Amino acid sequence: MRQWAQALIDLHLDASWTFGFDNAKTRAGLCDYTRRRISVSRHLAARYADDEIHQVLLHEVAHAMAGPRAAHGPLWKRTAKALGYDGKRTHDGAIASEFATWIGHCPAGHVHYRYRRPTGALACGRCSRRFDVAHVITWQRRSAP
Repeated sequence: MRQWAQALIDLHLDASWTFGFDNAKTRAGLCDYTRRRISVSRHLAARYADDEIHQVLLHEVAHAMAGPRAAHGPLWKRTAKALGYDGKRTHDGAIASEFATWIGHCPAGHVHYRYRRPTGALACGRCSRRFDVAHVITWQRRSAP
């Protein structure tokens, strides 16, 4: 993967851009404009097929090329398409849940994960689109392995 990333950077960006892995647990990739760095979650990359990782890299390189103001707007979309990005969402909710410190359950039994201690009451978004005390999540700290 590192070779793919470096090849894309060499081909489409200048030498000030670098690639690395990060410890993200809920997102697949990141384009850091300040550090001029493209990164991919080591935790989620281990779960993805090569084609999916390649799409994550194309997505992030397109961000670097289009610039921070482009977001996911028309300029970014044109840039990404020109690179070969297929336009599909590359990260659709799969998270590295085994690293979550906090596990929550709503009254209906839906499971929720947090990496930091929840500071306020949260309601289950699957059970109700609005906050409803009937769907409040009860949190437990996961014990150390």
